[in-house]
Amino acid sequence: MGPARPRLEDGHRPLDQPLPFTWSPQLNAAPADQIRLLDVQDLDVRLQQLEYRRRSLPEHAELESLTKDATQLRDLLVAAQTEESDCAREQTKAEQDVDQVRQRAARDQQRLDSGAVTSPKDLENLQREIVSLAKRQGDLEDVVLEVMERRESAQQRVAELTERVASVQSKIDDATARRDAAFEEIDAEAASVTKEREVVAGSVPADLLGLYDKLRRQQGGIGAAKLYQRTCQGCRQELSITDINEIRQAAPDTVVRCENCRRILVRTSDSGL
Repeated sequence: MGPARPRLEDGHRPLDQPLPFTWSPQLNAAPADQIRLLDVQDLDVRLQQLEYRRRSLPEHAELESLTKDATQLRDLLVAAQTEESDCAREQTKAEQDVDQVRQRAARDQQRLDSGAVTSPKDLENLQREIVSLAKRQGDLEDVVLEVMERRESAQQRVAELTERVASVQSKIDDATARRDAAFEEIDAEAASVTKEREVVAGSVPADLLGLYDKLRRQQGGIGAAKLYQRTCQGCRQELSITDINEIRQAAPDTVVRCENCRRILVRTSDSGL
């Protein structure tokens, strides 16, 4: 094999020497074990895809939008209900005022009709008060009508908003059911893939699997890649002729790594060596 090559893990290499291809000289694994590592990688990719699918379900955005709509509509509904309630109290007060004026006018009219009041001045004052009360009653009845109109409008608004809230809530319930059904399907598939991953990973040597897991965490979920037609399938970079020659000279059980992305490179019959 020749003199030991400097390892990138050491963090130093001579600046005046060309960068040699990097592998892990202290880590060896049977070619079959390295091939199984690709199976583990495929399963990990599948788990990542399932997690991404779970996070990216269209129902998430749909529910977020519907929830915002529902919140706004409920706020409007509360405001409309408050307005209707205020109008109801205002109407009750206005009707009471009308009733008081009507009763007073009735008493005055009864006094006038009874003949009990004989003084011309008192009769004039009583007649004047009856006229004034009639005008006051008319004004108050106009107030009652105006309040009733506002209350009716508020009631219509409450009914409309109640219907709209119910409609949006129905859509929320439907989207939630669809999301939960998708969750159940995805989680079931993820559980199956996880079990399969445990079985396959259990057949990979612990040191090789440990290196793979470490690299996978560092390299965005991809710790091992196939060397295909002289190209690393992890970083999609074609290896230089020098690197290819280095790999050719490496023993079959040597765990080699891509000089560009540092991932484990797994050699197969179609590696182009």
